[in-house]
Amino acid sequence: MLNLSRTGLSTRPSLGFFLTVAFLFVFFLPCPKAQAASPARLALTFEERVGYQRVIEEVNWRYRIWPKENPLPKPALEDVMPLSVIRAKVENDLRQTQALEVYWKRPVTEAQLQAEMDRMARATQQPERLQALWAALDDDPFLIAECLARPALVNRLLRSWYAGDSRWHGELRQQAEAEIARFGTVQDLRKLSGEYEEVEWVKKEDGRAEREPGTVALDAAAWREQQQALGRVLQRATAGRLPGTPVNKHLPDGESLPLGVISGLQEREDGYYVLAVLEKEEGWLRVATVSWRKRPFDVWWAEMERGFSPARVAGDLEFRLPVLRAGTACTGDTWMPTPTTPEPRWRHTVVWTGTEMIVWGGAVDFPSAFNTGGRYDPATDTWAATSLSGAPRARRDYSAVWTGTVMIVWGGRDASTYFNTGGRYDPATDTWAATSLSGAPSERSFHTAVWTGTEMIVWGGRDPSIDFNTGGRYDPAADTWAATSLSGVPSERSFHTVVWTGTEMIVWGGFGTTYVNTGGRYDPVTDTWAATSLSGAPNARREHTAVWTGTEMIVWGGFPISNTGGRYAPATDTWATTSLSGAPSARYLHAAVWTGTEMIVWGGFTGNYINTGGRYDPATDTWTATSLSGAPSRRGGHVSAWSGTEMIIWGGTSGSSTYFNTGGRYDPATDTWVATSLSATPSARYSHTAVWTGTEMIVWGGTSGSPTYLKTGGRYDPATDTWAATSLSAAPSARFRHTAVWTGTEMIVWGGSGGTYLNTGGRYDPATNTWASPTSLSGVPSERSFHTAVWTGTEMIVWGGAPFPYTNTGGRYDPVTDTWAATSLNAAPSARQSHTAVWTGTEMIVWTGFASGPPFFSTGGRYDPATDTWASTSLSGVPRARRVHTAVWTGTEMIIWGGFASGPPFFNTGGRYDPVTDTWATTSLSGAPSARGQHTAVWTGTEMIVWGGSSIPFFNTGGRYDPAIDTWATTSLSGVPMARNSHTAVWTGTEMIVWGGSPISNTGGRYCAPATGAADPHRR
Repeated sequence: MLNLSRTGLSTRPSLGFFLTVAFLFVFFLPCPKAQAASPARLALTFEERVGYQRVIEEVNWRYRIWPKENPLPKPALEDVMPLSVIRAKVENDLRQTQALEVYWKRPVTEAQLQAEMDRMARATQQPERLQALWAALDDDPFLIAECLARPALVNRLLRSWYAGDSRWHGELRQQAEAEIARFGTVQDLRKLSGEYEEVEWVKKEDGRAEREPGTVALDAAAWREQQQALGRVLQRATAGRLPGTPVNKHLPDGESLPLGVISGLQEREDGYYVLAVLEKEEGWLRVATVSWRKRPFDVWWAEMERGFSPARVAGDLEFRLPVLRAGTACTGDTWMPTPTTPEPRWRHTVVWTGTEMIVWGGAVDFPSAFNTGGRYDPATDTWAATSLSGAPRARRDYSAVWTGTVMIVWGGRDASTYFNTGGRYDPATDTWAATSLSGAPSERSFHTAVWTGTEMIVWGGRDPSIDFNTGGRYDPAADTWAATSLSGVPSERSFHTVVWTGTEMIVWGGFGTTYVNTGGRYDPVTDTWAATSLSGAPNARREHTAVWTGTEMIVWGGFPISNTGGRYAPATDTWATTSLSGAPSARYLHAAVWTGTEMIVWGGFTGNYINTGGRYDPATDTWTATSLSGAPSRRGGHVSAWSGTEMIIWGGTSGSSTYFNTGGRYDPATDTWVATSLSATPSARYSHTAVWTGTEMIVWGGTSGSPTYLKTGGRYDPATDTWAATSLSAAPSARFRHTAVWTGTEMIVWGGSGGTYLNTGGRYDPATNTWASPTSLSGVPSERSFHTAVWTGTEMIVWGGAPFPYTNTGGRYDPVTDTWAATSLNAAPSARQSHTAVWTGTEMIVWTGFASGPPFFSTGGRYDPATDTWASTSLSGVPRARRVHTAVWTGTEMIIWGGFASGPPFFNTGGRYDPVTDTWATTSLSGAPSARGQHTAVWTGTEMIVWGGSSIPFFNTGGRYDPAIDTWATTSLSGVPMARNSHTAVWTGTEMIVWGGSPISNTGGRYCAPATGAADPHRR
């Protein structure tokens, strides 16, 4: 049991409590490590919750890294987190619990808390730390549910539902859309009420690169990716095109980027924006962005929480303790993804498994297509990525069915190829298996598929030249195909619908040589077709929806744009019309589900994209509108699933290159909406920073291309495999190419560029999710980016950097006194940027980098802050000069590797520098990774791991270098994240976590290095 006396809290022990303690003391019984279920319990008092929260914080503090450089012993928890902070945390958790019920009519349920515990046990990437947290709560499932699962769940739900709720953000979106409609030219961009910003994008070979504020310099690979990203946003930004109309597929560097065209309104977690290319030359672009910022969650909640009191949460709940696997989750030389939401898309598919919604595939505009996906659990409002290992090729306009154990995807197309391949995805093992090609139907897209209980039947569709009336039955148990009969088959078509009745597949409508209102019933047992009646059938149409009620197929909507429909009874081969009274407006590209008593239709396109819907009751032939309050934003081409209690919609488009990875859950019982989670993953970015605290990876800042600069961030906790947003309240201004260090209690960020060069910074405490007052400006070094920073144990030392003509000045920042002291210029290395720096325990070593122009020098310096003096590094045996390389400190040597000089060639060479002897030794080329720059490197205690980067292509390869024997070993490619540069990497003690980067991404991966038995090099 928890010893509340050590928390300083009063207790109310009962007789049962004393008897229990006496029994355990006398017989020395340990706490059980697993329980079938906890008995129903009385609600915890506020003081009890505070006591248990303190125990949780003690575990987290024990795991928090106290850098070995820090001269003083690690302080006690109460010295860094007073009891008042813990009480405030508990109060906040209880207030947020109330807010979910008041604002969204969704009280936290026993099932949700159990699901969150189950998710933690299943997904944890640090089971040893999760076990320590559970043990601190006596392995009591009631305490774990209430004190660990509840705070995590309610904070995630509240942030997610606020971010996606039109009640708070809809007016801002409408304002932005109205202004864009009124001021629709680039000449009027400054008249919009949003924040106007101009940025120049420059190839690094250009002479303007990195010399001017407001300039973003990119290497060749990143430059190409930036052009393609802008092209995807701008190429559909012309009015009057119907959804699905082909667009320009050719996007060479800059040539197809339209000048003076305003993009459609784009959405991010922190607001909305439009952009336009104002000017372009070879290797140079000037881009304008206007952003409308959403009200930050922290600001909103600071006002709303006053309306709630930390009321006692009802008790009488029973929970089961999940099985937590022993040991660690880490297997040597393997990759696992970090949690993220699937990318925005349409033309994808969805299946419901009974507990999860799986989305997969799809596209944005040509030439894109995805073979990525995600599993969404509405009980915990969390996403898990689907594996890329063995996944089918990227595609859109394919089919998917759920068999009860696997999702089968088949067919579809990408920009140039139609497929008759597919895959079977098992969510229990997160693995793929290919479907057989032997006897498979011909390549096609826009076909349909149903699951019969033993087979998947695909039918119809089209390739580039013809429509089909052929199909096939696929048996996943035998991995075999059988063709469907052509006798009595309906006419060729695509864009039709299909339902399974339990004995027959019914196809109806679609488009062949013309729109059709014919259909057919296919019996797979007899391999025969029967036509559906034309008497009373709805008008011909395509891209409508169809659901099966148990006795009838209901079709509705479609193109030509309609709000009519019909109910088809196969038992009598008859049609009945659906009522028009109260029916939703005419539409297509909508979605529909059957609830058991009603058909719900929502969204679609009716000349404009809409977010309205209706519930149709076939028993009474009546319609009821779905609520607009809290509904997702207008869209079409989304997908939907019925969970048993809610309709879940996700993805889609609203035109003008606006695509969604957002969605909503609609409860027809209460006529209410809540948003689907964005998993709290920070938005896609590169040139950000990351630090490892011992319990969390904190990423912050960076650039997303447009809007250019970010001041958002996130904390990733591997123990629970979840992200939590960093506070925006008092956060430093948006920036990229800044630096960050971890002190043991705070992350300090400083410098960078945010339209202008900066010499400001901030101190972030992850334990309280708060920013301290900005770092002092008194005595601060000059504004800069591309500088370096190290933590000495008492000070952060920053040195060098841009702007042109670069600098060799620096400063030592003491966070305790919030003061700066300049670094000496006497014997300092020459001015430079894009250099590296390491801390040895007594000295900072800086080396090479980019000077004001060639020739580059392989020079460096060792700075001793105790004496404020510099000593040069040896030039004997020194590696070639370079920049955007990496450097790590092993405890005795600095190892540098990779990079390039003014341009190609890139290097895969390196060197080991011993400051004691002032000597260099080369790193082996045998087995070394390919030449690259803008990669990352971490030191594990025995090896340096380098990964990613680019030369002309991006890389997702890497290598492990052992300096003791001067050898390289490759990092695994199985499950590896996509290729990238300008990402971040941290070492946790067992794993390297990489995240973000260019091409602009918010994905990442955890690489488990083979066991070495080495201690964490950062922890004392």
